[in-house]
Amino acid sequence: MNEIAVFFLHGLAYAGLLFLVSAGLTLVFGMMNVLNFAHAAMYMLGAYFSYSIMLRMSGQIWLSLIVCPIALFIIGALIERFLLRKVHANGHVAELLLTFGLAYIITELVKWYWGNYPLAVNVTGFLNGTVQIMGITYPIYRIFIFLCAIFVGLLMAFILYKTRLGIILRAAVNDSETVNTLGVNVPLVFMGVFAFGAALSGFAGVIAGPLLSTFPGMAHDILLDAFVVIVVGGFGSLGGAVVASLLIGELQSFGVLLFPKLSIALMYMLMAAVLIIKPSGLFGEEQ
Repeated sequence: MNEIAVFFLHGLAYAGLLFLVSAGLTLVFGMMNVLNFAHAAMYMLGAYFSYSIMLRMSGQIWLSLIVCPIALFIIGALIERFLLRKVHANGHVAELLLTFGLAYIITELVKWYWGNYPLAVNVTGFLNGTVQIMGITYPIYRIFIFLCAIFVGLLMAFILYKTRLGIILRAAVNDSETVNTLGVNVPLVFMGVFAFGAALSGFAGVIAGPLLSTFPGMAHDILLDAFVVIVVGGFGSLGGAVVASLLIGELQSFGVLLFPKLSIALMYMLMAAVLIIKPSGLFGEEQ
């Protein structure tokens, strides 16, 4: 019973990380119809920024949780304003090629500055401790990851559905020309959406650093899982990202316990089953 509890909690922690990564990807696609291949590279950049900050702050993660998302917000805004906006009129292929190229550039810059070797990131203070839960002793940091995911999900839902900004965003998606004639700067709104998605990726990178080792390949590792999340949940669906993250997190965790040789393939099998039954994803709208 204790073993099941451990793997269940492991699944929740990884689901939380998956949601933090895929939420920004889902937001950008849902609002701007842009599939950002550089999203995972910006997640990796957030992890490396956090490593440098925490190295000077004796393992204190709190400053990283503030500074890194702000830094990625600025980087995302610059990318949208001076690169992505220039190729947007050329269609999805140009956007994909641009973000794909940016991912490679960011990865090579990371290797040049920080090197190719994995970097250990350790938290200190109470986050480095343990707590009794479900009859077992469990690391507080893994619970912290899941709580961060809940906070981000509630914040995004509140902004999108309970604020004037959310109304403007959803209106701009449906009819940008009308919103523009009403005096709203739609390009500025979309730049903010892309920058916010980048900030979410940076936040996820900070969270991931102490859980996973920080290394150049971490972007590729998480990108595949994040794309499975948004395909299963439905492109552009925040609720779908929540459900899919929980499904895949638990599937990955219990797959290691029950089917170790098939654990990697299980989420792809789930994705194939969902696409056969509902090609638009569990909560996606048919285009």
